[in-house]
Amino acid sequence: MSTALLVIDVQQALCFGALAALDAERVIERINGVSARFRAAGRPVVMIQHASPDAPLQQGSPGWQLAEGLHTQPGDLLLPKRATDSFHQTGLHELLQARGIHQLVICGLQSEYCVDTTTRRALALGYPVQLVADGHSTMDTPVLTASQISAHHNHTLSHITSFGARARLVAAAEVQP
Repeated sequence: MSTALLVIDVQQALCFGALAALDAERVIERINGVSARFRAAGRPVVMIQHASPDAPLQQGSPGWQLAEGLHTQPGDLLLPKRATDSFHQTGLHELLQARGIHQLVICGLQSEYCVDTTTRRALALGYPVQLVADGHSTMDTPVLTASQISAHHNHTLSHITSFGARARLVAAAEVQP
């Protein structure tokens, strides 16, 4: 099976400053390691960027840019989105189908929003997912800490069975393209 890597919303505003995800710099380092292995294996790396009509993620704004320290290459596929679901009105599914992709590795930001929704949609579309357990993050909320949120989503997403396709937790160092 051919596999693609989805790097979701690793953008400047979500990694640095007031909206920075917990441990963003280490998460970026882990994602860089995974993406380097994918590129070396000739597998697609899809960089997904959330755009909203307002700052800080207004398309083209400094906060919308891919995060400082995130390694990219000219062959990476860039995909803008406007919803928490990376498949919603983006052509992602068609892009993956055209390249013969049948399974996904997912990482990025934020655990409870775009990582969660994209993983669930991928499963619903029949893509088995390797969720990079230490390759996604978020920020604290008034109810839960960022660590609790990410741990909860690791547990929840890896226990969904109703779609047929499953999400399997994999540490960044163990991900194989």
